[in-house]
Amino acid sequence: QVQLVESGGGLVQTGGSLRLACVVSGRTFSMYAMGWFRQAPGKEREFVGSINWNGDLTYYADSVKGRFTISRVNTKNTVYLQMNSVKPEDTAIYFCAARAFDAATTAPRYAYWGQGTQVTVSS
Repeated sequence: QVQLVESGGGLVQTGGSLRLACVVSGRTFSMYAMGWFRQAPGKEREFVGSINWNGDLTYYADSVKGRFTISRVNTKNTVYLQMNSVKPEDTAIYFCAARAFDAATTAPRYAYWGQGTQVTVSS
């Protein structure tokens, strides 16, 4: 059983920064590509970014490209989402997800999910 636990969410002002972390347990972390998704109230879950198993390939949604960065430390079983220059429209619950093989950009392709962490950006 693979378990994912996110942390690092909170309240941040527009233009500020926040770093989310997701710790994975239960299987060999380096087997999995990791993704970050978010869901705002009344909206569907949307792709934020993803990273392949060794970190040399990353993908981002256009809405966060240039502001958010995904990274991973396999020895710590952890994937990070560095959020810079945040905007009120970044307010959402952020979820990390894991899947075997290559990184993907759509939620149904991920088999394992965390419970999410709330990020609120004040204007």
